[in-house]
Parts: sequence; C-alpha cells; structure tokens
Amino acid sequence: MMHRRSHKAWLGLLLATCLPLAVHAQRPSTPRNEGGHAAAAAAHPALARSAYPGTIALHVDARDVTQKILRVRETIPVAAPGPLTLLYPKWIPGNHGPSGPIIGVAGLKITAAARALPWTRDPLDVYAFHVDVPVGVKTVEVQFEFLSPTTPRSGRVLMSPVLLDLPWNTVVLYPAGYESRAITLAPSVQLPAGWRYASALDLAAREGDTLRFAPTPLDTLLDSPLVAGKHFERIDLAPGARVPVHLDVVADHARELKVPPALLQAHRELVTQALRLFGSQHYTHYDFLLWISKQIGGQGLEHHQSSENGVGPGYFTDPATWYDRDLLPHEYTHSWNGKFRRPADLWTPNFNVPMQDTLLWVYEGQTQYWGYVLATRSGLWSKAQARDVLAADAASMALRTGRQWRSVEDTTSQPIIDKNRILSPDWANWQRGEDYYIEGALLWLDVDARIRQLTDGRKSLDDFARAFFGVDNGRVAALTYDFADVVKALDAVAPYDWRRFLERRIDDVDATPPLGGLARAGWKLVYTDQPNAYLKTVEARRDYTSYAASIGFVVDKDGRLRDVQWDGPAFQAGLAPGMKLIAVDDQVYSPETLDAAIAAASGGATQITLTVQNQGHVVPLQVNYHGGLRYPHLERIKGTADTLDRILSPLR
Repeated sequence: MMHRRSHKAWLGLLLATCLPLAVHAQRPSTPRNEGGHAAAAAAHPALARSAYPGTIALHVDARDVTQKILRVRETIPVAAPGPLTLLYPKWIPGNHGPSGPIIGVAGLKITAAARALPWTRDPLDVYAFHVDVPVGVKTVEVQFEFLSPTTPRSGRVLMSPVLLDLPWNTVVLYPAGYESRAITLAPSVQLPAGWRYASALDLAAREGDTLRFAPTPLDTLLDSPLVAGKHFERIDLAPGARVPVHLDVVADHARELKVPPALLQAHRELVTQALRLFGSQHYTHYDFLLWISKQIGGQGLEHHQSSENGVGPGYFTDPATWYDRDLLPHEYTHSWNGKFRRPADLWTPNFNVPMQDTLLWVYEGQTQYWGYVLATRSGLWSKAQARDVLAADAASMALRTGRQWRSVEDTTSQPIIDKNRILSPDWANWQRGEDYYIEGALLWLDVDARIRQLTDGRKSLDDFARAFFGVDNGRVAALTYDFADVVKALDAVAPYDWRRFLERRIDDVDATPPLGGLARAGWKLVYTDQPNAYLKTVEARRDYTSYAASIGFVVDKDGRLRDVQWDGPAFQAGLAPGMKLIAVDDQVYSPETLDAAIAAASGGATQITLTVQNQGHVVPLQVNYHGGLRYPHLERIKGTADTLDRILSPLR
C-alpha cells in the first residue's frame, strides 16, 4: 500500500490522468530464495548479522499532543570507544522510497556520563550522525524531539488533542553497521492521561499511562506502529478463532465508534474471505489500527501483524464513505503479499540500505486487485459499486497520455523519484505517477480471467494466491521472491507463456488502453452523459470535478485547474494546470455553467469560450470540443459469460 492519504487518495485525480521511460527495462536477475532473507542479506556482507551488544532503551513522551511534539530519549550501549554512527531510518517499508521524515528531528543532544558529546551530520548522508565515544564509556544517552507536522501543508499530521498515530521510525536513532533484526530495543511510551492504545507489540507492563513493551528487534519495532486516543473501541473480528484479529478504532468523537451490525458483519466477513482466499495466516495475531478523523492525516500503510488505516469522519455512519471501504482489505492483503511474500529487491537488511521497486506491480498491483475483490466478496462493497470503481480505473488508464512514452515498469521507480509522494503533479496524465497500482489491478484482472479461460473455469487467480502466498502456514518471517518465481507459480496453475505476457504488459511502452481483462471477464468500458456513482461521490467529498474524458481537464471547486489532458481539446486551446477558470462563454464559471456549455456544444460547431486567469493575466481561450459530457461505465458484452460476477462472488 501505500502511503495514505487514504490508500486511494491518489484517486483524487482519478480521471485527471496522473511519470517511466520508453525503453524495454532489464529486470535484475535474483536467485530464488526459499530460505527467506539469506540471498538478500548476502548482497550486503558489510553489515554484521551478529547481535548488537546490549539492549537499547527507547522512551517516547507522547503527552504533548497539543503542540504535536514527541520527546525521545535513548540509552544506547556501546562496546568500545571510538567512532559511532547513528542512523535515522530513511527507507521506510510500505513507502517504497527514501521517505524517512528527517526534517522533523530537532534538539539532538548526545551525552555520556552527563557530559555532552559533539556530533556531526554526515555531509553526504543527512540521515547519519557521527560521534566519538570516549574511553571508559559504556552507554551514550540520546535525546531529541520529533516535531510532527502541525498542518497538512507541512506533512502528515500524526496527533491531535484526542488521538495519536505513532510510527516508531520517526522516533529512533540506531547504530550503523548492523542488520536491523540484530538490534534489540526495549521501547516504552508515555501517553496522555487515560488514553487507550493498540499495537502489535507485546506489552510487558503498564505503569499508569506509561506502556513498557517487551524487548523487540528493530525491524519488528518499526513494523509495529501504535495508535492511541481518548475515544477508543476494540472489536473482535474473529470471535473464537485460534489466531486473533481485531479492529482497533480511535476517533475524533465517540459517536464515530458505533458500528452498524451489517457493517460489523462485513468486516468480520473480510477476515473469513481472506482466509478462504489465501488458506494461511502469517501472523500470530493481527490488528487493524483505524483512526476516523478530520484532524490527523489519512493513511494506508501495511505491516506484518497490523496496518495503519486513516479515514475521514463517517466511515461507519455515512453510506457515502463506501468508496473508502477497500482500504482495510488492501492493507490486510499486504500481510500475505508484501510482508510475508516480499520481492527480494525490496527486502533490505536495515532501514538505510536502498530498496529497489521493480516488482511493485505484484506487491501493490495485485494487492490493489485483491483489495477490490475482498471488499466485494465481504460485502463492504456491492458488485455494482465494484464495477463503478473498475470503470473509473479503466478510464483513468485509457486516458493516461503518458502511456505513449512511459512503461508501467518505470512507474515503479516513482516512490524513489518522488520521495514525498506528490499525489497530483502538474501534467499528471502525461507524466504518469504510481500507475502500478491501478494498471496493476487491471493486469491481474486480465490474468485471473485468462486463467479461468485457459482452464474452462476450473482454476483462477485464487489458486495462484493459495499456492504463492499460502505456503508455510504460520510462518511469520518474510519469504522473498523474484520475477521468475511469479512466472513459475502462474505456469503451475495454468500453463501459458506468462513471462512474455507480463513483460509485454509491464516492460513495453504501449499506448493501447489495458482493457483486455475487462473484455475477457465479459464487460467493456463505455462513456455516457450520466455520472459514474463512484466518481460523483469522490468528487463531491474531495471538492473537484473531472472533465478529463470530455473537454480535457480537472478543476477544483474554486475554478483552479488541477490537470489538463496532454494534447486534448483544452490543451490545444492553451489551457494549463494552475490557471483559474473565471467565465464560461458569457457566464461566471461554475460546474453547472460548464456542464451546460459542454452539452450545448455537443454535435455542433460553436466553440466554448473559457476565460481564465493566468498569473495576473486574464485571457479568453476558445476550446474546440463537441463530444458532450462523458462519464465511464461498464457494459456487458452480449453473448459472453459474466466472469467478473464470479470473480466478485464470495468464496464458500
């Protein structure tokens, strides 16, 4: 998943069309690794795999939720005097890039025996801090503050007066030279008075509002965030099960915690359907950490035994929030796809070794697909809602003008190119962005429908999921894979030239819209003048209107253009992102006046006059468009089997 915003906040420009390169990428060859980390770790022989001497005590004072300051204190054992390098985590799993928020670190002090030790930041790696340990010193004390963003303008807000999301990677420095699993910490956190919490960590003791957790390897700690709040509810999603699964909810208001019975059952059915799909559990317990808030940032980030899930108000109480209810299915799927089965080039021995993202179209793309499928099989979505989402996805990729020059493979580099994960760059449809999500989902729909076709319905991608992600039931340690492993597993389900099929779809530059999977599943993309219910809901809640499929732009509620279709009608007229619509023909701009003008020009010859403000200049521009309003929908292909309906039906 994904760095959330909501796992789909990038769909805020869904039809705006959203960077990779017109080359046939060479996929790195990685040896098959049935033993877990061995092959990946062997690529980094300079890192010690023996245990770091001693246990690091880490304490976080999280009481200052008003000013949004986390105060950190670490006691770090040292084995010998001399140079010591401390690292702040840079490459954050799930973010797929060098996104560690080093900018939030302030007030750093390093002492030994109450004496300040001078430190220097590495001039080439700003995430590394160097200090000389004096003779006779056995431990050093580290203190600093992590300054959480106070407004969304400066980053994702982590806390409010009533709730907190604590990603441990924001509050730790660790010794360089060791694998993260070889470093043990004893973490503790002090919460505001009376707050309740949830985390995948094992609690050793609670002393008032201070939580002391059992000693934990660094990699496990950073994979086990904590949420806490004044308004908290814990919901059992697998009553009586041998392996517990809980939904832990914190919210701005207590009223957000009330779950209607039907929605509670759908969340429980999510667990049931996931276990029927994968046939295994690779966690000893699992916690959905969910916050419902206007005050802290949206999020969707996977962890092995938990997930961070941030949504806006009304998740349980407002039916219009249905579009966001594939978030939990997506992040839950990652426990199997991404955390347990992990691309070998995404497994790194510590958090400052660069990752490679070449297989994100499996890691995220297939997870996107299963998120849709599980949301529907569980009842969190209806089948009609799922079809509206798929129609929007298909149109989004069909309108991606950047398909002419950038491959899906190259989009997997986007989290590294854009470490801040800008969701809507200017000229988004021409640049492309993290298209391995949406196009990945359409790819795996095609694979699923193709397997069913090849086997006369006897097998499906469900069989691949059980064989690939369901191995070694009960194992928690990651099991890595490479491209050849994916091809081999698909071939075992249904023999076919899967290597060439995937290489053509992923590596090659292809302007052809990826609609084959829909057709194989019995449906086709069409456009009508009636809004898509999914897009209409998303646009209303996110204050924009998309005309990407018609006149060729997306516009905010205040008339500011978010994106303009490259080489589309608006582009040909001279419009660009950032301009502000002032008038449509002779009327002040509003979505209603623009709708009317587009409809009136349909089938005729009269151009539409758009008056725009462009950096202090006001100019009228003539748009030559006569195709009317166009919104995406799916339509059945007559005479074909409805394979999509079978895909979306619950497993029994």
